Amino acid sequence: MRKIGIVMGSDSDLPVVRKATETLDAFGVPYEVHVYSAHRTPAQAIQFAQHAREDGFGVIIAAAGMAAHLAGVLAANTTLPVIGIPCQGAVLDGLDALLSTVQMPSGIPVATVAVNGGVNAALLAIQMLAVENPALAQKLDARRAQDAEAVLQKDAGIAARL
Repeated sequence: MRKIGIVMGSDSDLPVVRKATETLDAFGVPYEVHVYSAHRTPAQAIQFAQHAREDGFGVIIAAAGMAAHLAGVLAANTTLPVIGIPCQGAVLDGLDALLSTVQMPSGIPVATVAVNGGVNAALLAIQMLAVENPALAQKLDARRAQDAEAVLQKDAGIAARL
């Protein structure tokens, strides 16, 4: 199975990335995590993206706040799918990162999840790998069924209280 590359622009993004790694762990999907900045270490970020496919990666997740150019830099240097996680910042509550991540020019797509959406980034990456991995697809089906059952249990609990 190909692994997921997770790159965060700063170690301050770790709480968001941790949600992604916990989700990948639950599905048994291998991953590597790195800290590369689009602005402070662009050469390392570009090198990672350029060699990601040959290094065994199938999808890249990029978590960054504020200007949040990391996902775009990575996407510009690979044809692997890149999923951006805009991280919440102190000034604009993550809106700056969301817009920086989602507003990519034609030809360099970045799939973007919600601000601080580490779980959904991991699930989307897993779905991409599951296109050619039936066992992984079955795990996703089971997760969806489990999530649905949890909602139905909450519905029954509310109905009993009201």
